[in-house]
Amino acid sequence: MTSARQFQFKSINYTGLQTGPRVIIMGATHGNEVCGTKAIQRVMEEIDSGKLHIAAGSVTFVPIVNPLAYAQNTRNGDRNLNRDLFPKERPLDFEDQVANWLCPLLGQHDVLLDLHSFAATGEPFVMVGPLDNDGTLQPFRHAAKERAWARRLGVRRFVDGWLATYGDGVQRRSRSADELETVLRYGVGTTEYMRSTGGYALTLECGQHDDPAAPDVAYRAIMNTLAHLGLIAAPDPQPVAFEEMEALSMVVVHDKLHADDAFVRPWKSFDPVSEGELLGHRADGTPVVAEFGGRILFPAANAAANTEWYYLTRPNATFGRE
Repeated sequence: MTSARQFQFKSINYTGLQTGPRVIIMGATHGNEVCGTKAIQRVMEEIDSGKLHIAAGSVTFVPIVNPLAYAQNTRNGDRNLNRDLFPKERPLDFEDQVANWLCPLLGQHDVLLDLHSFAATGEPFVMVGPLDNDGTLQPFRHAAKERAWARRLGVRRFVDGWLATYGDGVQRRSRSADELETVLRYGVGTTEYMRSTGGYALTLECGQHDDPAAPDVAYRAIMNTLAHLGLIAAPDPQPVAFEEMEALSMVVVHDKLHADDAFVRPWKSFDPVSEGELLGHRADGTPVVAEFGGRILFPAANAAANTEWYYLTRPNATFGRE
């Protein structure tokens, strides 16, 4: 177990005189995704210098959520912090220590913006939560506010359906109800945990890790968030027009059944696929084809057997109009 004594956790809060929502904005949940850290530091410098003023509500900044991973410049410290994010009575690794500090902090807030980046080239996108529902997987009641906010972050691509699609895959491969519950918990990250406390949340993927534009994407999203939620005296940003949006719903996840299952080419997230297009082959030579047209998401060529191999998405023509 990594010693927590080597690190400390840091959050900075600014509270206005007027009432308003309690917002938390985080960077470096994954330690090599630093665009959010840079953007947060830029905004805090503007507040501290007097250039920017928090007039209402409060905002808490966490520039570095996972200090071990950040110090190593790696995605994870001991494991992926953005999975199985719950307080642990007996923490077994460093990320459990982070969770025991972070989860209560999230519970003190109403709204979370978690800033990330990704390995491959591509344009920024937002991961959003479910529609309002009373189900057992992820009950929710803030979909309209969450999606209206998402359209004001300054990007045009939106993806929903993560936990439900992940859960379908878990249910398909689980051998028992206990195993199902355990593995479904593994799908809970920062935004899912925030929604479980009664709040709402977005994950913004700001671009490729080393893209010099990614910190600017994160900065614009922070400023738009503060304006949209009324924390600063600024006009509400205009939402991206419906005709300019690309909204996608995750529909199905396919598992890698054998270590020798292989793609026919190095797919990247958001590559378009046509119905019937050959995506790969199973170890026994059986072709793997797309059952409908859309975009592939999170293809994992090096996935282990009996884990997620790739997701397929469909256009969501109703996103933001629900």
